[in-house]
Amino acid sequence: MMKYVQNLGRSLMLPVAVLPAAAILMGIGYWIDPDGWGAGNAVAAFLIKSGGSIIDNIPILFAVGVALGMSKDKDGSSALSGLVAYLVVTTLLSTNTVAMLKGIEVEAVDLAFGKIGNAFVGILSGIVAASCYNRFSKVKLPDALAFFSGKRLVPIMTAVAMIVLSAVLFFVWPVVFSGLVNFGEAISKLGAAGAGIYGFFNRLLIPTGLHHALNSVFWFDVAGIDDIGKFWDSTGVKGVTGMYQAGFFPVMMFGLPAAGLAMYHTAKSKNKKQVAALFMAAGFAAFFTGVTEPLEFAFMFAAPALYIVHALLTGISLFIAATFQWTAGFGFSAGLVDFVLSSRLPLANQPYMLLVQGLVFAVIYYTVFRFLIVKFNFKTPGRGEDLEEQASESLASASNDKFATMATTIYEGLGGSENVVSIDNCITRLRIEVKDMNAVDQNKIKSTGVPGINIVGEQNIQVIVGTQVQFVADEMHKLHQ
Repeated sequence: MMKYVQNLGRSLMLPVAVLPAAAILMGIGYWIDPDGWGAGNAVAAFLIKSGGSIIDNIPILFAVGVALGMSKDKDGSSALSGLVAYLVVTTLLSTNTVAMLKGIEVEAVDLAFGKIGNAFVGILSGIVAASCYNRFSKVKLPDALAFFSGKRLVPIMTAVAMIVLSAVLFFVWPVVFSGLVNFGEAISKLGAAGAGIYGFFNRLLIPTGLHHALNSVFWFDVAGIDDIGKFWDSTGVKGVTGMYQAGFFPVMMFGLPAAGLAMYHTAKSKNKKQVAALFMAAGFAAFFTGVTEPLEFAFMFAAPALYIVHALLTGISLFIAATFQWTAGFGFSAGLVDFVLSSRLPLANQPYMLLVQGLVFAVIYYTVFRFLIVKFNFKTPGRGEDLEEQASESLASASNDKFATMATTIYEGLGGSENVVSIDNCITRLRIEVKDMNAVDQNKIKSTGVPGINIVGEQNIQVIVGTQVQFVADEMHKLHQ
């Protein structure tokens, strides 16, 4: 089950990674014409509408991305099937179709069916499409129907499966929707405290990948909150819309880089040079793009207590920002790029105060992390077992081909071709399936300077590499051929 959830989380990264394009287009458009939203400038209108074409179709992106990501060999027919699945369910359960099926007026249809084109249904469509691809892509039909064999059969079976699922959702979706709305309303009624609670659980769920499910309730239009969509198209309330985003900026841009500095300062002297490279790169990624996994996984499992502190501080940050109604938004994550792009949007409210808050949180993170690391002797990077000198020397001598060298060392540490079953990756992590976890040499893997290792099952291990993970994964695929 955990492996399945991890695969779902990885698959969601593909469509989520498209959102920065919308942020850039809409942000520049609003920057050009912040008052008229393009009414006074054709270029601004073009950019805003272009960005909106992405934001407004997030469910479709999820359906296609999840279907592709969770199919066993990432074939394009799985992505097509994801689109087919989404079109079938959203057409059969549209307000007009439901009114026709029930023989009632459109106005009398349950409001849930007016929200059927949402992120949850998009993800569900992708899952069904991927399952159909994995089940039917190799099926051979009789000669008379041979044209529809294999991958051509997948969209057809996906459509059939979604017809059945639509019949189930006809009765279930109103109940599920009302439950999601009640959950969202319960949190939203708590105001700033609710934002703080959300922030805390958002970070706690990062290791499992389940934070995506939580995010979909608050960030997208699953339960009517749609914090990201309403912030960027300015249909929300100033000082309120963005409360589930704003508090992340002080943490990701300032807090976590400061925590990295504390871990560097508390590392053993002989290891500081090596961990400096890690924390400089990870800290810059967090500050500039909001990608925090390289930093978080550096201490998440080495010092779980520190990670809980980090989750608490994140919750406090969201609570403070929501209390004072300081708001900014993001299309991808809470880094400098999104902060700059969103700061001129109509619903951005005193966003500069988030920078002031960020400076305060940098001091808090640094002080708390340094105190706890020294007090309890947490084995953060540079404080644990010494890295293998021989592997480190080999890395230094092969700087011209560092990704190939890193991949080779990691592959050998995983047990090589005799132990590695499959290799995959998401935006920052290698996701490896092995035959025997006992054959994995974690020290050898860590000798490459990776931020961390996460064992998620008896046969599944993640190696946290960072935003350049794709290059390492490509080299490992060559070794695994």
